[in-house]
Amino acid sequence: MTIRKLAFLLALLNGVALMPSPAPAQATLVDIPRMPVGASPLGFNFARTGAGATGQWVVVEDPTAESGKAIAQVSQDRTDYRFPLAIYQPLSARDVGVTLRFKPVAGKVDQAGGIAVRVTSPDDYYLVRANALENNVRFYRVLKGRREQVGGIDIPVPGGYWHMLGLRAEADRFTVSYDGRVVFSAPADSYADTGHVALWTKADSVTYFDAISITPLD
Repeated sequence: MTIRKLAFLLALLNGVALMPSPAPAQATLVDIPRMPVGASPLGFNFARTGAGATGQWVVVEDPTAESGKAIAQVSQDRTDYRFPLAIYQPLSARDVGVTLRFKPVAGKVDQAGGIAVRVTSPDDYYLVRANALENNVRFYRVLKGRREQVGGIDIPVPGGYWHMLGLRAEADRFTVSYDGRVVFSAPADSYADTGHVALWTKADSVTYFDAISITPLD
């Protein structure tokens, strides 16, 4: 190899090494500490999949929450096929990672809390939810208001305690984490539109949400 060629290769390698790395995705933390207690949570619209009353979403005091406050769904309508949604408006994404803490507080029909992503309407989204009465974590595709289970795991979900739940949506693959560890992944083969992120409950579940982090991946 000639000296000229060697100098060219060294310059090329140095140029590659000096290229800036892509900036890491920035997480959005839902600012619960600034929300007034007793008011509806700021930045959310509210809807419902299924039947029954719409949800009642309110900011509550909770000394066990990270900031002493939590977003709560407190309506106890026992309609079984009823899924209240609190849809976060400031951000819309197709590929997204969401983590939060949730606490099942009460409910005779269900004690469930979940994360919905790619929410294009109250009847169309993907969902991971944990249920304290059933002791499981399930992943669903919701299309035209009908749920189809895509994945899941039986695992203890003690009521009255905070748990971590996470959902990472990347292209046609979803990864679910629970209490700090990945528990399963599932495919998405129906639709993959850009949409919002939402908090989710079922039936008469009284559920608290805290430490909500949303990271766009696309």
